[in-house]
Amino acid sequence: MTDDVKPTLTPIEDLIDVLTLEELGTAKISVTGIEGQDAASSIGATEARVFEGRSQRMPHNRVFGGQVLAQCVMAAGLTLRAVEEREGPRPIHSLHGYFMRPGDDTLPIRFAVEEMRDGRSFSTRRVHAIQKGAPIMSFTASFQEQAAGLDHQLTMPDLPGPDGLRSLADLLGHIDHPAARHIATQRPIEQRPIEEATFLTPAPDSPAEQQVWMRAVDSLPADPLIHAAVLAYASDYSLLDPVLRRHGLTWADPRLRVASLDHSMWFHRPVSGDDWFLYTQESPSASSGRGLGIGQMFQGGQLVATVAQEGMVRVKE
Repeated sequence: MTDDVKPTLTPIEDLIDVLTLEELGTAKISVTGIEGQDAASSIGATEARVFEGRSQRMPHNRVFGGQVLAQCVMAAGLTLRAVEEREGPRPIHSLHGYFMRPGDDTLPIRFAVEEMRDGRSFSTRRVHAIQKGAPIMSFTASFQEQAAGLDHQLTMPDLPGPDGLRSLADLLGHIDHPAARHIATQRPIEQRPIEEATFLTPAPDSPAEQQVWMRAVDSLPADPLIHAAVLAYASDYSLLDPVLRRHGLTWADPRLRVASLDHSMWFHRPVSGDDWFLYTQESPSASSGRGLGIGQMFQGGQLVATVAQEGMVRVKE
């Protein structure tokens, strides 16, 4: 499996390629990694199915967190295929992950999946994303067969639609900088912010909130697991922006040090990753060098997902 972006692929083809994992077999895993893969110890080792996926190259030379989230969704979901053949579809309904170490974007990632439980309605999986023999993400996910029950939701905000809004590619494409060029030409997710983007211009005295329209830049395969993975991928974009807005900061500020710490997501209803969805975001708190972002995703008037992420947000003096 190649480690570099394939230059002949479009951004969406590249994303699908990244989400197409190769199954390597089974292995014993421990708290330190995969036994036999430079693991320091096999204490508490358990059996896992192991997959591998390549990394997307990034301007900052670290793996994009949304990529690892999406690949973990795929790895976990692939271990449910036999269950779904017997019992019917079990779409993902929640995920929780901790970013433990920065990933190297020149190397592939291995995903060791523990099949924790398959009950009558729910399936639980734990995934260890591993590079260089050490975990870079610890991830758990739960899947549930579709069922009837109580139903209510938040009302979708009455906001301008995506038509007529400028995309980040349009706003930043003229800037001669690696990060701006990447956003303009290589991102597989289109973003159309309703408020002014925080990449270059501060937003002084702004509330800690923002709204962004998103969708994949091209059509996706019909597999619901891929659409859920793409939504997880997109959920890592811009969720900490409200923290910066509240404090009049921009992503271009050289003093800024930001890194995702953990990420949770709840999938409420079916979603199409290649149709427009509204991502409303707010930050209820920032303290001790950390900022919290909360988001809701709406599509077709329905609340399809809720997201929470805490990140390290430091301003170097």
